[in-house]
Amino acid sequence: MIRHLVLFKLNDGVGRDDPRVVEGAEAFRALGGRIEELRFWECAWNISDRPIAYDFAINSAVDDTDALRRYVEHPAHQACVALWREFSTWVIADYEV
Repeated sequence: MIRHLVLFKLNDGVGRDDPRVVEGAEAFRALGGRIEELRFWECAWNISDRPIAYDFAINSAVDDTDALRRYVEHPAHQACVALWREFSTWVIADYEV
């Protein structure tokens, strides 16, 4: 199994209440039930006020590297990425568990 972690940082001047961000968060929340390859899915806003903290996190799991590729290429995932690209940056980590 592969764990896929994504941490998002909102761009300067962009808040959680920005309509684009609200739409982006809702779109990611809905992915868990829409993409067959996902074995585990959770996403949420960060609750820490530490300056090094990111703003939004996705924690997910897929069976293998082929499933990860299919997830990444899935049109619903790509639509979410396009939304978040407008107001954030992110880092990822993929590792075997």
